[in-house]
Amino acid sequence: MPDPAAPSALAAWRMALWITVALTAVRLAAIFITPLELYPDEAQYWLWSRTLDFGYYSKPPMVAWSIWATTLGGDSEPMVRLSAPLFQAATALGVFVLSRRLYGAQIALAACALYHVMPGVQLSSAVVATDAPLLAFLTWGLALYVYLPHAEGRRRLVAAAGAGALLGLAFLSKYAAVYALIGVALHLILDRDARRLWSRPMIAAAFGAMLLVLAPNLIWNAAHGFATVQHTAANANWSPGDLFHPGEMLDFLGSQFGVFGPIPFVVLVVGAGLMAWRRRLIPADLLLLCFTAPVFLIVTLQALLSRANANWTAAGYVTGVILVAAWLLRWRARGWYIAALATQGAVAALFLSFVISPDLAEQAGMANGFKRAKGWSQLSQAMTDRAMHDLRVSAIAVDDRFMFNAAAYYGRDYFARPDAAPLRMWVRTAHPQNQAEASDPLSAAEGERVLAMSLEPDFTPEMKADFVQTGETEFVNVWLDGERSRRAEMFIGEDYLPRPRDPVTGLPTPP
Repeated sequence: MPDPAAPSALAAWRMALWITVALTAVRLAAIFITPLELYPDEAQYWLWSRTLDFGYYSKPPMVAWSIWATTLGGDSEPMVRLSAPLFQAATALGVFVLSRRLYGAQIALAACALYHVMPGVQLSSAVVATDAPLLAFLTWGLALYVYLPHAEGRRRLVAAAGAGALLGLAFLSKYAAVYALIGVALHLILDRDARRLWSRPMIAAAFGAMLLVLAPNLIWNAAHGFATVQHTAANANWSPGDLFHPGEMLDFLGSQFGVFGPIPFVVLVVGAGLMAWRRRLIPADLLLLCFTAPVFLIVTLQALLSRANANWTAAGYVTGVILVAAWLLRWRARGWYIAALATQGAVAALFLSFVISPDLAEQAGMANGFKRAKGWSQLSQAMTDRAMHDLRVSAIAVDDRFMFNAAAYYGRDYFARPDAAPLRMWVRTAHPQNQAEASDPLSAAEGERVLAMSLEPDFTPEMKADFVQTGETEFVNVWLDGERSRRAEMFIGEDYLPRPRDPVTGLPTPP
């Protein structure tokens, strides 16, 4: 029965809009205030954005395109990250629209609020990455998908094409958009009414629009040996002789309590099992489960077979959180909903306070979580200062991809000079292992006098052995907090002459 105290559809929409505007303003303020530096992957995406393309070594192009658009006003850290909270705002409003169509205004408002305080959403709003645009395009594409039964005539055809185009944009954000295709297929198999809805013109419109949007990236991949597809597949990291890792699976499942939220994750898992067993799933539940369950089950299996990162389930966040809100309100478990909202709201507030003032994180013993967003500018400054004092340097080489990306960003003023030595990556193995090694390897032609920086102590002797002569080693130590520091070794290497690499292992032969 409808709750007489529930807000009207218009009132609920206004409330969701104001909540979204307020929280987005706070998140924007946080990224403009924070002293945290770019995480090296963020710096890599910024580097990609300097040369627009339809694809890149390890990711589709959307994240680079977004950074290009936001940095038209400058290359500062806040401008690089600007799209992240904006995409999340679009996703939250999409959650409301999607939920409203399936369950009504009351559950839509509850789902929108719960999505805003998900721990994974807090992190995704503070760093520029692929998950934020993926979720935005998936959510609005799914909103059009659930609108189809309510559309008629030409509008239904246009909605199908729009859903396909948005799915194409999701693929341009992250290939995890494939879970949406799995969800559609599963839903059409299980729901007879949904199958009857799709005419041949609608199927052609949806797939045609998706392929049209995705075509430039497919062409780019074909021209580059399907580099992005291969890199994405390589993340599975399956070893035929070692395919059982229960510890990794348990670690992954534990991480879901952290990114999805402890109470919502329990409700999602237990609720899905109980509702299916008792056959109390309504059509809206079934639709959302088709888009949620495959994500969590497939990634859990991946964790068992090898490993999985916590955010690999991001494609299931939206549909999962809507199910949680719908079930808690349907079960009249408002106390549990309020507890989830309150606890995760407190965690969100704490996280934002740590972003704004990392010293608070250090005092709370949480500094380790922010160490990769500190110290890169100082290392880059030490490197470029040393290069400017030795005008004979023919190249600057590093042995760590994180340092390469960070140096490209924080040393951008130096590298933009016409007399600057180029930034290069020392390639340890026989074949490139990352974007920097593939696109900017140190060559013998540039190896007359190289300023080398090593962040990997185990690799430093191997790096030195690739030069005919090396100078005295200088040490650069940057403190990240009261306990942790990042140390690098710098030296001048002359006449770069890389030793042969082992044909089996790909590693350098002993010096």
